[in-house]
Amino acid sequence: MKQLLILSGKGGTGKTTAAGVFAALAPNKILVDCDVDAADFHLLLAPEILETHDFDALPGAKIDPGLCNGCGICASVCRFEAALKQADGKYYVDPYLCEGCRVCVTACPAGAISLVDRLAGQWFVSSTRFGPLIHARLIPGEENSGLLVAKIRQVATQKANEKGYDLIIIDGPPGIGCPVISSLTGIDLALIITEPTVAGKHDLERVIQLARHFNIPVQVAINKWDLAPEKTDDIEAYCAAENIPVAGRIPFDAELVKSIAGGKTAVEAHSGPGTEALVALWENMSRILQNKSAQNQ
Repeated sequence: MKQLLILSGKGGTGKTTAAGVFAALAPNKILVDCDVDAADFHLLLAPEILETHDFDALPGAKIDPGLCNGCGICASVCRFEAALKQADGKYYVDPYLCEGCRVCVTACPAGAISLVDRLAGQWFVSSTRFGPLIHARLIPGEENSGLLVAKIRQVATQKANEKGYDLIIIDGPPGIGCPVISSLTGIDLALIITEPTVAGKHDLERVIQLARHFNIPVQVAINKWDLAPEKTDDIEAYCAAENIPVAGRIPFDAELVKSIAGGKTAVEAHSGPGTEALVALWENMSRILQNKSAQNQ
């Protein structure tokens, strides 16, 4: 069983568009959306949710108003300024500021403060027209997105092993932060989608550096390459110097935008130049993954 991760240095480069085409074309696979902070793969796949599970954040402090005597010690010891005074003189904890460090719990002379579990989000097991989808939603303002990514990847791996799926296709988060690191570990191949801009090249370099830190093989695809051919040449020259294969060029195609807006993958909606390039990109990825499987046998 192999795992293919699709990344980008920032949002909006076409990562989910490519993932949707791969989902439509790949046989015997399970799909994962690891962009838990701003999930959108489900918008394209229209899943039927089969299972819903809560995901708890780290515990946070809570003050019992019946025990609070308004002494203010909690506010004086909280470095995050999460303990706030109310009009009645008693205190409460702002859950968006609290880091759950326990200092106020220990310091409160009245024993009015305790740590309580907090709901951070939910993760789902769903069915789609292309197969199973494991995805999640983090509550706005909550953290621990890396832990949530690790959880849904663990669930996807378990189900792939149980059901005999050959491939896990992961629509990853953008950037180089904690959820990206959690998405990268243990991956067989990472495909980075970039754009022919100065910012696109800069972000591409950062993602490549991160993938190399974890010894993850990388391929690059340049989306909307024909809007700035000279920048595309710059990116390809950089990749050549770094011995990183450019797996494909995807031209600008307005029909791709229309298909996504209509909730359809490119291969379901039309067969223009953008779709043809994405199909060729999948064929390239499939061949690489098959070669990796053959080498491991």
